[in-house]
Amino acid sequence: MSDLNQPRIILITGIMASGKSSVAQALAERLPRSVHVRGDIFRRMIVNGRREMTSDYDAEAFAQLHLRYQVAATVTHAYCAAGFTVVYQDVIIGAVLREVVDRLRGAYRLHVIVLCPSPEVAAARDAARHKVAYGDWTPHALDHELRTNTPRLGLWLDTSALSLLQTVDTIGTRLEEAAV
Repeated sequence: MSDLNQPRIILITGIMASGKSSVAQALAERLPRSVHVRGDIFRRMIVNGRREMTSDYDAEAFAQLHLRYQVAATVTHAYCAAGFTVVYQDVIIGAVLREVVDRLRGAYRLHVIVLCPSPEVAAARDAARHKVAYGDWTPHALDHELRTNTPRLGLWLDTSALSLLQTVDTIGTRLEEAAV
């Protein structure tokens, strides 16, 4: 990784259970001055009136999703302005990825990492953890959205056969390929 003392933004996205949280945390721990922004925290901050992004989502659920991305981008920029590299992770798939990338562009280097293990691997990872990511979405449906409708920005990594450490090592050696 080049010049890690300069603030930058590393966006890590992918479908649910693709390893975003674990990879983002492990990557942030390797950086000299870093913050791990977990996009889902902004969804969970809504106490009353929260609308979930189910497969039959409505306009309000989509508006709250956009608000989540907007708040995360604001927080990301604030940490960068304070001299931190931000590893921001969230489920950002489909055409909205370009919108989020546009929000994140600015004075700091921006890298996009898309974790794309097979849907079978994502389902197995989901089954092995204490939280359940998939409600009425299926890994196959989200994987289809990722591979079919998501702009090819940054570095796409099939992490199906990679361990957490191998994934972070790969990101470290290929980070410049992820620049957008």
